[in-house]
Amino acid sequence: MGEWFAPPRRVTTLSLMDTPWLVPVALLFGAVVGGGLVVLLRAAAHRGERAVSVATAAVPDGVDQVIEILETAGVVLDGSNNVLRASPGAMAFGLVWNKALVHPELVDIVDRVRRTGEPVDEELELARGPFGDASVYLDVRVAMLGSRYVLLLADDRTESYRLEEVRRDFVANISHELKTPIGSIGLLAEALESASDEPEQVKRFAKRMRKEAERLGRLTQEIIELSRLQASDSLDHPEPVALDGVITAAVDQNRVIAESRRIQIVSGGDDGAVVLGDAPMLTMAVHNLVSNAINYSPEGTRVGIGVHSRDGIAEIAVTDQGMGIPEEDLDRVFERFFRVDPSRARDTGGTGLGLAIVKHVVQNHGGDIRVWSKAGSGSTFTIRLPEASHASAPALAATSGEQL
Repeated sequence: MGEWFAPPRRVTTLSLMDTPWLVPVALLFGAVVGGGLVVLLRAAAHRGERAVSVATAAVPDGVDQVIEILETAGVVLDGSNNVLRASPGAMAFGLVWNKALVHPELVDIVDRVRRTGEPVDEELELARGPFGDASVYLDVRVAMLGSRYVLLLADDRTESYRLEEVRRDFVANISHELKTPIGSIGLLAEALESASDEPEQVKRFAKRMRKEAERLGRLTQEIIELSRLQASDSLDHPEPVALDGVITAAVDQNRVIAESRRIQIVSGGDDGAVVLGDAPMLTMAVHNLVSNAINYSPEGTRVGIGVHSRDGIAEIAVTDQGMGIPEEDLDRVFERFFRVDPSRARDTGGTGLGLAIVKHVVQNHGGDIRVWSKAGSGSTFTIRLPEASHASAPALAATSGEQL
């Protein structure tokens, strides 16, 4: 076979000179493409500006100032539940962390309000903070703030719940404490009736009945005193009171029981300290501390009472050499009916209200009470009261003898 050669291909070249109509077409195409790109770029830039404006949107006028001065919790959230503003109260309650609501219960309420547009008011028990074990009781109110934001407000109800719990415990404890001596008196009365022909038995049962009756009387009186103290937080007519006289009166009231147990009462410290208040109430408070120290001290020991005055504060410290108070019980000793050693309290006739009364007396006088104790080394209870001004001193000379 012979070689085959393909025929040469003819190439045709066009120039703008040959086709002048291509020039306007090319220019038009370029203009269309360029204009489209410009439109797309402008649209993208506009969308970016809108996104930035949404992300950095300011809350309505005046909300910042309101949030800053709120004593309760206040939170403003955007459409994604990001926290835009939070009051100091919201941070203190642990509702906000890392610019978000901590508790899913709050998030659920916010979402519900956003869906329905209707405000919600609920009471919730929540943990304090993302890692806290303590609980807070909050009255939570959530409503729309304009069309974009949600406002959450929360009022602390923890103290109200605590007081209600204390009240319930108080009633339950009173019922229990009254039931014991009343039941004992009833049983002793039956025993007396059956032992009417045995004089020695009658004497023994009568002695025990008198002891239970005295205990019942003390309990009733202390309940009345505590209720009276809790009825008002301040004194109606405070007068200058010399603490020297208060200490003397409290010691005299406890001298007989101290001597019967061979316990020495030693007093000392600064003389002439004066406070404004009610002398009988302060005497009762110091008496309760001294009586408590005697009851929980071993025989043959000492109870010390010291008065110190410094920087406008008068301190009354009562120290015993008793068994002391365990560290875990120190925060509870001022609770009503709380006893470190219930069996020991029954033996001493304690009601469990003495330290609670002391606390309320001191608080009503604008002071506080502190306790230091170590197991096996005794305890020290310290009353701290603001001293009276020097202007009150002249009136003291004429009234101190009548007050005590």
